[in-house]
Amino acid sequence: MSVLKRNNVSVQGSGTSPMMFAHGFGCDQNMWRLVAPSFEETHKVILFDHVGAGRSDLNAYDTEKYKELDGYAIDILEIIGTLDLKDVVFIGHSVSAIMGILAATKSPELFKALILVAPSPSYINDDDYIGGFSSIEIDELLTSLDMNHMGWSMTMAPLIMANPDRAELSEELADSFCRTDPAIARQFARATFLTDSRSNLETCPTQSLILQCSNDIIAPIEVGQFMHKKMIDSQLVILEADGHCPHLSAPIATTAAIKDFLEFL
Repeated sequence: MSVLKRNNVSVQGSGTSPMMFAHGFGCDQNMWRLVAPSFEETHKVILFDHVGAGRSDLNAYDTEKYKELDGYAIDILEIIGTLDLKDVVFIGHSVSAIMGILAATKSPELFKALILVAPSPSYINDDDYIGGFSSIEIDELLTSLDMNHMGWSMTMAPLIMANPDRAELSEELADSFCRTDPAIARQFARATFLTDSRSNLETCPTQSLILQCSNDIIAPIEVGQFMHKKMIDSQLVILEADGHCPHLSAPIATTAAIKDFLEFL
């Protein structure tokens, strides 16, 4: 099976420096439509769908491979290898930010920089670590998803987006959640919310920009501060933005922060 077909890979732009965008849980590459085009004049822009999302090849979904985030990180490296890319600027939203860290740790020679948008290495509070949720709350979240995928999607989307005056954003996110196969969504949710990748932060050698939102119930500011402290070559920028999806709710600020970071690479 073609790697490019498997992940519905799209390559745009007139530049030569590769910039790879990865979407978060329950989403697809279309979520980058307000940010990615701003880089097409200067970069080769690579968009893709994780297997099980968007227009990826659903026949390629393997429950054993994708029960952990490493499976997705391997896919990222395979896309890079197939396109023969070097010095990749990887931009990952939410859980994809962690996939990027895992991929860059496995093959650091392929990456120039990581841009981590609303990332979290662990969502569960642990002693003095603030992840945003108790273990009981995560169990309840996953149980709710198991019992009623559509109801969970409709309830969670407005909380995740956190822009009540812009209902169209929550509706788009809910629609995206609902389009995901429920069985795949359940497994992806467990890989997302039960993974603890804190130990991977210190071993990632790639220079990184951490973009955290000022008001995000999924990944609070303390998470960004923790990551910045642990990652040896990182910058932390707090966006004045509500919710967990600044590339949709605050695309101008998100794009500007990325461009500012790129100027110093």
